[in-house]
Amino acid sequence: MEKKAKTNYPLHEILESRWSPRAFSEEKIEKEKLQRIFEAVRWSPSASNEQPWFFIIGEAGDPTYRMIFETLVEFNQMWAKTAPVLMLALCKKTSAKTGNTNDWARYDVGQSVAHLTFQASYEGLYVHQMGGFDAGKASELFLIPDDYEAVTAIAVGFIGDYQILDTRLQKSELAGRERKNSVEFVFSDKFGEKSALI
Repeated sequence: MEKKAKTNYPLHEILESRWSPRAFSEEKIEKEKLQRIFEAVRWSPSASNEQPWFFIIGEAGDPTYRMIFETLVEFNQMWAKTAPVLMLALCKKTSAKTGNTNDWARYDVGQSVAHLTFQASYEGLYVHQMGGFDAGKASELFLIPDDYEAVTAIAVGFIGDYQILDTRLQKSELAGRERKNSVEFVFSDKFGEKSALI
């Protein structure tokens, strides 16, 4: 199933085709593909080269997967159960270099997951990031130190048949992709002033 973005300007094929499905196939992901998506994480930008990203990854059927699944809110559990891989992305809240708060840690984790997502798309995989999870429960289950924080939960896998989803979710799975136009968020001169460059 494809859901290409209806763009105003041409984009790279990976960006046009990327979307966040809820219907995943239970097909196992090859180890080499997982290695390559984390290599993409490794080379993502990082403020002061702190690289404050950390991941906990589980494969369907293993204890880590079950614990990650337990942290998801009920809505996300409805569909994420078929994804072959679940993971948590974490940040280190303080700088390894100075010991001070790293104000860019969550931003860097976001960038690392974006790189993971684009490499996954290149590999024929789909990624669905979730804010709907319990970070506190994740800390308890995985004994995450206080200096680290679970930022997002992530499902990764191959696209599945939307008909496996609860009927309440099928409509959104088939719906077109929508985004604001660039003129709504790109400004010049002052905030809210549309930019002539866009």
